[in-house]
Amino acid sequence: MSTVFLNGEYMAPEDAKISPMDRGFLFGDGIYEVIPSYDGKFVGFALHFERLLNGLAAIRLTNTFTEAEFREICTQLVSKNGKGNLGVYIQISRGPAPVRQHGFSDDITPTVFIYTFEIPPMPNVDAGNTKFYKVNTQVDTRWQNKHIKSTSLLGNVMHYQTSKDAGFDETLLFNTHGELTEAAACNVFIVSGNKILTPQLDHEKLPGITRAMVIDVVNKHSTFELEERVISFDEVINADEVWITSSSKQVAPVGLLNDQVVGDGKTYSVWYQVQSLFTKHLFDYN
Repeated sequence: MSTVFLNGEYMAPEDAKISPMDRGFLFGDGIYEVIPSYDGKFVGFALHFERLLNGLAAIRLTNTFTEAEFREICTQLVSKNGKGNLGVYIQISRGPAPVRQHGFSDDITPTVFIYTFEIPPMPNVDAGNTKFYKVNTQVDTRWQNKHIKSTSLLGNVMHYQTSKDAGFDETLLFNTHGELTEAAACNVFIVSGNKILTPQLDHEKLPGITRAMVIDVVNKHSTFELEERVISFDEVINADEVWITSSSKQVAPVGLLNDQVVGDGKTYSVWYQVQSLFTKHLFDYN
């Protein structure tokens, strides 16, 4: 990373300075997005920008950039940082205030920070050379507005670290009714027979961009039946396939759940077809 963007200027990372009174630093008072790009081509840019606007509106933070302006800034940063496989991180906090207090006023100037970081190459769709993830399960203890992509991620961090400390790659979260919500950093799909299932969106789930793209691709370009509904713990542990989806992982198969092999442990034919279709239509949502 050689160049970042901060409040209207491109600069070296070491020159980027943010006030310690910034509410993003003091309260996690901000919204963020991560947009993947491969060789300079973005994935789902329009969808990410729309979610960014929704998040800003939800926390009553005014956006001053158009989609075209954001796209140009991100394009410039990707170019300045060598293209390749890069994630573009966008964070808009409410900005610095003269006094630390919970309440905020409308005259605070937001802080806009954007930088790029390397991401892995596009996932391998070779059924014989696939990375299978290991996940465990936990009761979801995060705040009740998980649909907002807030920078206040401590709940996600602790869930993720707990699974990592136990030797897993991710964790699947369930509410107090034993219903699947999402993962610490991903959305979740399961396959039962010939049906693909994913939890319907509400305040307990982030509206993932990869999730939305997968649903659209499956509905438009496959014969699989896809249903958004409540999914129980028993349905998850007895699923034929389990997937976690995110901008960096795309559609990632889960091979081990709480030390139990998922399905037969090797046949992921539905995942293979869906990831192949996803790769084919990767750049349709810009």
